[in-house]
Amino acid sequence: MLRAAALSLLGILLAATPAYADNGGLTPVKPASENAQAIYDSYMLVLFVTGFVFVVVEATLVVFLVRYRRGDRAREGEGPQVRGHTRIEVAWTVVAVVLLGINAAFVFVQLPEIDDAPAAGPAGSIDITVEGHQYYWLYRYPGGEVAVDELVVPVNEVVNLEVIAPDVIHSWWIPALGGKIDAIPGRTNHTWFKAEREGTFTGRCAELCGAQHADMTASVHAVSTAAFTQFLASHSPSSKTVGQETFEGVCAKCHGLAGEGTDHAPPIAGRRFDATTAALIKGGGATMPAVGEDWTDEQIDATIAYLNESIGAP
Repeated sequence: MLRAAALSLLGILLAATPAYADNGGLTPVKPASENAQAIYDSYMLVLFVTGFVFVVVEATLVVFLVRYRRGDRAREGEGPQVRGHTRIEVAWTVVAVVLLGINAAFVFVQLPEIDDAPAAGPAGSIDITVEGHQYYWLYRYPGGEVAVDELVVPVNEVVNLEVIAPDVIHSWWIPALGGKIDAIPGRTNHTWFKAEREGTFTGRCAELCGAQHADMTASVHAVSTAAFTQFLASHSPSSKTVGQETFEGVCAKCHGLAGEGTDHAPPIAGRRFDATTAALIKGGGATMPAVGEDWTDEQIDATIAYLNESIGAP
């Protein structure tokens, strides 16, 4: 039985190897920022320590099941009565305390690297406001530029985020770039990251925020300095690009990409959009929330222009 148990354990480990090599959901995604690396390291230590404890406890359980099985003893007979073993009891208490102490000490050492943003490099740092809305993310840049759902940042620069919400609690989370941070009405929370390589890093709202919570995805694009400069130039609030992003990231989640309507909102294709539409976006209506309550007039105008161009009446 011991040989069979050992072979079964070996088989499980071998079967899990491919999944582990490709993450397989067992570990966090590959980190792309210093704070995410610290979280990854802490997770792996806890995983290995608890995995070691699990294997030892389960192996001991199997040994005891075999060693103290009934065997030829009569069904009504009692097995050997073990009254206690001071050394073993002290040993498993001390080992448990030591393992917990190792975990706690390592995590506390890592906390400053997770929470505290490093000093800005030669290129400086950038401060961005992240607004969580039902059901989209709005990003505001220092120069007044805005983006919806997709945050674009320069690679190898410290990005400081102020995370807020005007309606309900959300949680901004891009696993490859650090831990999640809640967006809470009436409160400003802070987090940071520094993308170490170019690429797209995906995430989502990690707090149930309403009926369309699943649509509240997010992504961060880390790009070169030149590409970031081009991005800023194309994302003034009055630009067509912002109008399109706003429609696709906000309006279309309820009304559909073609304005065909969904279970959440009526069709809007084939009509003209004007000042009445702007008032509805800003102040809401009988069934429509004020999705653009804090948008600038330029962003609202850009959205209306894109609505008329893409799905409006000819």
